[in-house]
Amino acid sequence: MGLTADSRTGIFARRPAPIQVNYLGYAGTMGAQYIDYILADRFAIPEEKRECYSEKVVYLPDSFMGNDSKRKISERLPRRLECNLPETGFVFCSFNQSYKIVPQLFDIWMRLLRQLDNSGLWLSNTNETAIRNLRREAQNRGVDPSRLVFAQRVPLNEDHVARHRLANLFLDTLPYNAHTTASDALWAGLPVLTCLGATFAGRVSASLLNAIGLPELITTTLEAYEQMAIDLATHPEKLAVIKRKLAENRHTAPLFDTKLFTKHIEAAYTAMYERHQAGLAPDHIVLPN
Repeated sequence: MGLTADSRTGIFARRPAPIQVNYLGYAGTMGAQYIDYILADRFAIPEEKRECYSEKVVYLPDSFMGNDSKRKISERLPRRLECNLPETGFVFCSFNQSYKIVPQLFDIWMRLLRQLDNSGLWLSNTNETAIRNLRREAQNRGVDPSRLVFAQRVPLNEDHVARHRLANLFLDTLPYNAHTTASDALWAGLPVLTCLGATFAGRVSASLLNAIGLPELITTTLEAYEQMAIDLATHPEKLAVIKRKLAENRHTAPLFDTKLFTKHIEAAYTAMYERHQAGLAPDHIVLPN
């Protein structure tokens, strides 16, 4: 988990292995000479940003994030009322941790609710303090706090993934994107709208959307992000086209092709190992498709 609480980075500083790799748990550079490589892709770390990383970048062909194509999705879909959602109307969803919801983004979300009567925002039930604060801030922005609905935890992940299908559009966060939560939404067939950030943590959803063949859901400014959210919410035929494309691509695009990802990441490890065996220092590696 990199430079986070209770992570034992001192072990890596003592060099227990000849090749040490930063992957998945920490979406950024370690800034340490004892980590040789970081696994990424061209969306997560553009070539012009490589100088910001102490590690050498190993570029996987599609997305750096692996996904399990055998994950279960419950066959039972609850009714909206069971989840405290409005029976009719547009439901925006964002199951990110509450610390990812910054004021500038929340302003946009509240403007969306004000423009769309009978719409709701479905968030993750994190803690009572966060819920109380978010509802207060909604009220301060002229939105009825009851239009914010907080999803209760469920025992089975397959039930959680299935209930994404009650929502219409997943709204990504910035500067720290959805990561696993974006994968959950896409696997369930729920489109994810993102805005491309400046850092690894803010570019993960773009990586996922590219790997599932939906680059049209990647915006580059918050203004474009807001406009696209309104456009998709008010033009159901446009959203329906995207949902059909997502449904088709789930089983054909690289994002959820576990065997293909395995082939690519094993090739990455082999390339690192072969450089080491040849007595070569770590360097950037670009894997072919």
